[in-house]
Amino acid sequence: MGNSPSFIPINDLVLDNEIYPRSAIDHKRVGIFAENIRDGFVFDPIHVQAYPEEKGKYRILDGAHRWQAYKDVGVKEVPATIIKLDGGDPLLYAAQKAIGPRQLTEEEARDTARRAYQNNPRLTSMEIGKAIGRSRRMVDNYISDLRAAIKADLDLKIFRMYRLGIPQERIAARLSVQQRNISNYLEKMATLPNFLNSDLKLGFTIPQVAEKHGWPEPLVWSLALEGKEDLERFRELKWGIRTWDLWNWNDCDRRFGDDWPGRIPAQLVAHILYFFSKQNDLIFDPMAGGGVVADTALALNRRCWSFDMKDMADARPEIEPYFWDIKDLKWPVYGKTRPDLILFDPPYFSKKAEDYDGNSISGLSREAYLDFLGRFFKLAHENSKKSTILSFINADWRDFQSTAAINENRKNSIMIDDYLSALGKGGWEATHIIQAPMSSERFQANIVAAAMQKKKILGVTSRYVIIAKHRR
Repeated sequence: MGNSPSFIPINDLVLDNEIYPRSAIDHKRVGIFAENIRDGFVFDPIHVQAYPEEKGKYRILDGAHRWQAYKDVGVKEVPATIIKLDGGDPLLYAAQKAIGPRQLTEEEARDTARRAYQNNPRLTSMEIGKAIGRSRRMVDNYISDLRAAIKADLDLKIFRMYRLGIPQERIAARLSVQQRNISNYLEKMATLPNFLNSDLKLGFTIPQVAEKHGWPEPLVWSLALEGKEDLERFRELKWGIRTWDLWNWNDCDRRFGDDWPGRIPAQLVAHILYFFSKQNDLIFDPMAGGGVVADTALALNRRCWSFDMKDMADARPEIEPYFWDIKDLKWPVYGKTRPDLILFDPPYFSKKAEDYDGNSISGLSREAYLDFLGRFFKLAHENSKKSTILSFINADWRDFQSTAAINENRKNSIMIDDYLSALGKGGWEATHIIQAPMSSERFQANIVAAAMQKKKILGVTSRYVIIAKHRR
């Protein structure tokens, strides 16, 4: 841990309660320190760390009482040592410094131990005990319930990723667990669903079982539908099957996937899986968003590898963080395993661009967007089997918002022939073009439709599922 002595403006110092081990500042002690300062006593420098939440500010690791005394006396700059923890836990550092002049109370020690463990479950009881001045056994007592809850959460994450066919080495890396421990966990996985299966046999509903045991509902569906054929699964999920090339739904099935910009219905994903894959096939989801593909894959017994630029490690461990660098496009996984189906639902051009991350392809220019698609399709072709099917979901884009239909300019649009051209350049040929229109309910009849009618504006609800195979 490096450090450097400095004089820092007192207004740049922050007492961050998240890393302060005591329940409150002792104002009697502050008063004594203030008198010492007025009498010319020189205190040791306060220990501070660069405040991660606000540039130019520092949070106090040690010396909160001195800091408050300096403020009371009116000192403008205070001596401080800037500590670089190099990955160390700031709460435990502060706790260890705090027990020098006065031991932490029992309540403060327990609270600090629990906060430290919640922040970093990899900390041992011995490491926490050393910092707060308590024995390993006492720390075990403090955090036993947290440890059990975190273990249960880890079990569930491993089980979920395993059900989706994610390799052990990637599960281990994603969850920061040694791979040999993953094998030990998986040996216990056979008994993990027992309590849920018992409740399902007793007639409890899927939502009731999910809420009771704290499981994601799609994972409970995967248990409840075990051994059933696709048609039976659709019936249980109350999804009617569209047997023509027009798939439309008024809304998304909220049981599957998180709320997300441009979210597609799980019913749409399910139809792609039903018609163009079979159970236990490997689905590759390169831009996973809110996880609707992975959730639907669980319900329909497909393996699924998902990737997205946004890392949601706790809520969505099955979605591995990956950024598609448009300047250096690379496939995120290597090895002999190739997907059976690539389900590619990218952010649509321009639509909802303000809702996506600033690095989203949605904000690219028309030419750059189509160039990315062409290069992605080529890369997908190179990293798939001859039998791999590509399902590409996208929509027509026309800048119709303020332009009468008769005045629209084709060169400003991206339409289905542009997508088909990009697929062809990537080595794919379309076999099906399925219409899956976006719900017209998104238009407010009393405002948008009236304005559109008056100005002769023609809106867009068209969306396509383009199914393609390797060009022969």
